[in-house]
Amino acid sequence: MRVTAADLVDSVAEAKLKVAAVRYKVESEVRSTAEKFKSRVSEARAKLGDEARFIKSWIDDPLRTGSVTPSSPALARRMASFVDPEQPGPVIEIGPGTGPVTEALIERGIDEARLILVEYSPEFCELLRRRFPRATVVQGDAYALSTTLEGHLNEKAIALVSSLPLFNRPPATRTALAREAFPLLVPGAPFIQFTYSVISPIPRKGSGLKALVSDWVLRNIPPARVWVYRQIS
Repeated sequence: MRVTAADLVDSVAEAKLKVAAVRYKVESEVRSTAEKFKSRVSEARAKLGDEARFIKSWIDDPLRTGSVTPSSPALARRMASFVDPEQPGPVIEIGPGTGPVTEALIERGIDEARLILVEYSPEFCELLRRRFPRATVVQGDAYALSTTLEGHLNEKAIALVSSLPLFNRPPATRTALAREAFPLLVPGAPFIQFTYSVISPIPRKGSGLKALVSDWVLRNIPPARVWVYRQIS
């Protein structure tokens, strides 16, 4: 079989195209791998940064922070699962810290603009405003909730989600928090609170509240449960 110069040119051109295709595929895979690696490094840095902030906050004021690590995604999702995203109205979150439960609420379907985040730490407030620019971030004392939310809550909320370390406070203070919170909520709205303890963080006797409790969320340090309180109608 006779091979002409034109055949050789075509063969070389075809080989170049194949080489170019292989090179493009390899470069694309390398870029994709590099982007994934950068993303994982960024996520790891953010997680370490959040944990470092929590440790610093706990050292500065252990009574208010209560934990040296943020809530895990598993615990945050469990807390968010008790909020109905289809029900219109704002959602109050107290003690959001670096925002793991806030993220879970948004993933649950709560529009960011519906969230009112009450945080005592100015540093955490600054971080929350950067991460959730459409949410309302209020720097103030959650244990004086009515006063803190003056001018920020224009209608009753459909849920209150709390990550406050309630067991750092005496029973009377915990009871007072619940009594102040429920008038800010629509009838039947849940007060959602996690705890590391086996007993209810809000004293039940004479509270006028009914409660349900989740099973243990083991993928959290330490394991935790979620209590959901509602007023007895």
